[in-house]
Amino acid sequence: MSVLVVNVGSRTVKLRVVGPDDRVVASEDLGAEPDDAAVDAFVAAAPPLDAIGHRVVHGGARHHLPARLDDEVLAELDALSTLAPLHNPPALRLARRLLERYPAIRQYACFDTAFHAYLPDAAAVYALPWEWTATHGIRRFGFHGLSHAWASRRAAAMLGRPLEDLRLVTCHLGGGASLAAVASGRSIDTTMGFTPLEGLVMATRSGSVDPGVLLWLITDVGLDPSEVADALHHRSGLLGISGVSADVHEVVEAAAGGDTRAELAMAVYVHRLRREIAGMTAAMSGVDAVVFTAGVGEHAPEIRQAACDGLGYLGIGVDRERNRAPAVHEHDTDITAPGAPVSVLVVHAREELEIAHQVRAALAG
Repeated sequence: MSVLVVNVGSRTVKLRVVGPDDRVVASEDLGAEPDDAAVDAFVAAAPPLDAIGHRVVHGGARHHLPARLDDEVLAELDALSTLAPLHNPPALRLARRLLERYPAIRQYACFDTAFHAYLPDAAAVYALPWEWTATHGIRRFGFHGLSHAWASRRAAAMLGRPLEDLRLVTCHLGGGASLAAVASGRSIDTTMGFTPLEGLVMATRSGSVDPGVLLWLITDVGLDPSEVADALHHRSGLLGISGVSADVHEVVEAAAGGDTRAELAMAVYVHRLRREIAGMTAAMSGVDAVVFTAGVGEHAPEIRQAACDGLGYLGIGVDRERNRAPAVHEHDTDITAPGAPVSVLVVHAREELEIAHQVRAALAG
């Protein structure tokens, strides 16, 4: 069964055709707003398709499994777009386009929130007035679940141990970034919350901020809420602190050249990352492996090294030479320091395989 996987990120649209043996048989990366002709040309050149799977970031409280796309489901997901404004709207626009263009092909939404759907209440519930929780469904949803799920399963295979026996901290570090505490194959805590703004410092997103700051900016300074929202999503994070770039590699280079704001941006980024890895470990009362994935997690050895250097007290350490070896860029790699009791792994993000796996399961069910 061949599945076209459509992965709409904040900066790119990735198209992958996954064949019956989980090999990617066609692949293309397009801009954040691809034109219809480019998508049609890709589909026309691809092998015959049995189904299409769409990555949808926010599925809300209802969607814990892949959902067959139709007008009703799309309307439900439209209502969640303000909670994931960088991802849901463009993903749904492209989904509608493909449904219109290829009505005979079954199409499913696979949700980043689904992996975290069964967070323990202690991790999911905010300390807010209960009527807000009960009436509005406010809770911590978590995101990047497709990536966390794949990284967990792949880590278990690399370690030669059943996933059910492992405690993993999976670190999805890209333009967006989140961690998950995965115990016995289930997410029991994560750094993102009701929206993808909570948690780690990201490329242009702020991560966690004292809500009192935002209230003060609106009520005392007089900023419009839409201006605050735009700043939190598009002008914060690494870009906001450094003033150099949202790209971690460019910020690292600027910091190495003595740019003081870039140095500060990296210090804040690593401090928050290290702190949250320790927090995920505490949520599981220990850890067997830390797994780095996604663009920064896979391709920024400086970030992996800096994060783990401060976690030796947890048994976490990185082999410096293996961490910087070219093979890390090509293969899933174990970069654990000699003698360290906790494994450190680099796993290439393969959300397309996780989505194809879920689509096939939905079709079989």
